[in-house]
Amino acid sequence: MNILEYENYHEEKSHGDLVFPYNTYLCSIPLDFSSVPLHWHDEMELIYIKKGQGVVTVDFRPYRVNERTLILILPGQLHSIEQYENEKMEYENIIFHPDMLLSKGVDTCGTEFLKPLMRRKITVPTVFTPVYPYYTDVIAPIDACDEIGKTRPQGYELYIKSMLFQFFFILDNRCRNLTVPSENKKTLDKMKVVLKYVENHYAEKISIADIAKVAEFSESHFMRYFKETMGMSFVEYLKDYRLKMAARLLHGSESSILTISDEVGFENLSYFNRSFKQRYGVTPSQYRKNVDGAGSAGIL
Repeated sequence: MNILEYENYHEEKSHGDLVFPYNTYLCSIPLDFSSVPLHWHDEMELIYIKKGQGVVTVDFRPYRVNERTLILILPGQLHSIEQYENEKMEYENIIFHPDMLLSKGVDTCGTEFLKPLMRRKITVPTVFTPVYPYYTDVIAPIDACDEIGKTRPQGYELYIKSMLFQFFFILDNRCRNLTVPSENKKTLDKMKVVLKYVENHYAEKISIADIAKVAEFSESHFMRYFKETMGMSFVEYLKDYRLKMAARLLHGSESSILTISDEVGFENLSYFNRSFKQRYGVTPSQYRKNVDGAGSAGIL
């Protein structure tokens, strides 16, 4: 899996192939990458925790997750994955496009459940843990998909699609409307515009005036809106985002630290080094050495 593409806010990478857009990625925090920044995509995603624990945020709500937890990410939902304290976490990303389950004609499965679910007209839980009443039923078809994916026999695509329908049957039949609909859609949609701008322009100078104009707010309104929504100022967020991009470049490229500093938007190398050490506890060069050493040790 391409780490640089994986960590983009609005992933545009195709998962699986065009005729069967279903794929699974095994990932680890922090050995593969330090974190997965807030992002969204048009596919559905299941984050299935295999070992350890971490924090998954969905539409600004953080969830501390442990082994065997399953998180359902609907198309367009903002989500991120972070390390919890000093804990490691191994998890599986199951990513597929909902179109693979939707008929082009009139179809009750799509009109009565799948499409309303994508549009947030009906709700189901986001997080499933072993203490959830229907956990075993919810998790069984996902485990079955994992198992057949190990060998991929003739017709395995039919089996995976049947298991996905079973998964959504359980959600519809036993879990539907068990959560309260979100009332912050406008806030989420506005923040997506802001985050997309940061994704595309973080290496450039971005003033409060620039980003406030993008959000169609006054500067004072934008600063208040961003702080209330994200829990930090925009300046702090932009700096942290640049440092995360620097960390992934230190892991995934052989560019010099000076080049990386410039590529992520820092104009002063000394300031970059100080900021990086403050964020990650080590200098950029030490971080690169530590990551390279850990990468050869395997996952968890």
